[in-house]
Amino acid sequence: MQRSAPRLTRILACAAVPVMLVAAGCSSDSGSDGADGAPKQSPTAAASPSPTPTPTVEPAVYGELPEPCKAVAEVTIKDLVPEVKRKGGTPGQTSDTASRGSCSWNGLDDKGVKGSQYRWLDVSLLRYESDPSLGSGEQRATENFAKEVAKVKATQGAKDVKSAPAKGLGDEAMAIGYGLKKSDEDFTYAAIVTRTENVVVTISYNGAGFAGSDTPDREDLAKQATRAARDAVKAVAAANK
Repeated sequence: MQRSAPRLTRILACAAVPVMLVAAGCSSDSGSDGADGAPKQSPTAAASPSPTPTPTVEPAVYGELPEPCKAVAEVTIKDLVPEVKRKGGTPGQTSDTASRGSCSWNGLDDKGVKGSQYRWLDVSLLRYESDPSLGSGEQRATENFAKEVAKVKATQGAKDVKSAPAKGLGDEAMAIGYGLKKSDEDFTYAAIVTRTENVVVTISYNGAGFAGSDTPDREDLAKQATRAARDAVKAVAAANK
């Protein structure tokens, strides 16, 4: 019995080793999901994508339009439309005066048996605001400048349509001339489409000779229309000082 006690002690000590190792192994894994001891990231902890930056555009240069019926100088109206019916002009209807406006004048210079001369003048103003989804005001005006030119050229019934760049007007300008038969009379048309920054100005000027009077000269009408367009471009700049 004295010899068996040490032997029993050694057996118990050896039997305890695996238990300690197992316990040590369990304690080493506690709080760690990886072999290197670093905790694993949950799906929600993954880096989220960066938010898409909001697109920006240059602010529009012009934020106002001049009063359409005052966009052309009075002296110009007097020279272009003799015997004008309404010196103050007839404003066009619009629900957005900040973005669009128009005005027209007409008059008949009646000289009895010597014939009569009729004139009609119209100014149209379109302003384009900058919009992140549509582009800058200048870009939008440039696109619509081309559309306005195309629209004038495509006037129904227009004959002998001719166009050429007009110099010294805004950032870009086009002069368009054509003939048109109305009420059995031959009318001559001159149009100037101009872009100044984010505003598109269209001047339409036409005339006819009645009772044997000569049909207006196309080049003469074009010069007068250019004069009116120059007034309107200045008026846009003045409205934004």
